[in-house]
Amino acid sequence: MTRLAPSIALAIVMFCWPRPSWPQDLLGFVDLNSPDMKTAEITSDELSALLKAPSTEKPANLAGRRLSGLDLSGFDLTGVNLRGAKLNRAKLNGARLEGATLNQAWMIEADLTGANLTKASLLSTQMQRAKLDGADLSGARITGDLTGATMTFSRLVGADASADMRNQSMGLMRGVLKSTNLRGADLSGANLSLTNLEFSNLRDANLSNCNMTHADLAGADLTGAKLTNTDLADADLASALLPSEETLAQARNVDKALNLDRARRAP
Repeated sequence: MTRLAPSIALAIVMFCWPRPSWPQDLLGFVDLNSPDMKTAEITSDELSALLKAPSTEKPANLAGRRLSGLDLSGFDLTGVNLRGAKLNRAKLNGARLEGATLNQAWMIEADLTGANLTKASLLSTQMQRAKLDGADLSGARITGDLTGATMTFSRLVGADASADMRNQSMGLMRGVLKSTNLRGADLSGANLSLTNLEFSNLRDANLSNCNMTHADLAGADLTGAKLTNTDLADADLASALLPSEETLAQARNVDKALNLDRARRAP
């Protein structure tokens, strides 16, 4: 029994260690220059007619459809099923996507400036370098990849970008907002537990009442951010640029944050 102890211990460690979240790391396996990822199978006018047709299923089911590059600015896609759809570089400025299902959708470099995505579902959605300035994602469920996206002055009130602990067999599914520009964004009341916010710009963002336990804030810029009642237990603050002492004192569990001694102070 003594000989087996090290092996059992190693097995437990390997089982508990976070596995690669393959649904969030698909870029290395997909040819983004292929026609399937760059072209649309329908025109904007044809899609508009389809959505308005009396016989069209309400809300419409556009799952898996190729819509990349289309100008869908102002379109009403409320509640539409866009699971697995291709919307790379599509223009969705001011579009209505309340309650829309965007799980596993491809929206790389899509323009959603001012779009309404309240209570939308963004599970494993690929949104790298997307534009969401002024967009409203309040109440949305987000475990997608928004690396390099711009979300200045956006609203994520009550949004949930925390890890989905029910799908650990698929890896750590969580919101990835790495190097994302969230300057001036309102994230009050959001669940950001275990969310990846490395090198994100959170200057002047409202993080009041946020759950940021175990969040990765390494290198993030928190200058001027509101932290009233924000829970920072086990949040990684290595090389993060912190707000004033007075502001930081308004957060909870600051003493339990990781690498606080390696954080930086704003000049």
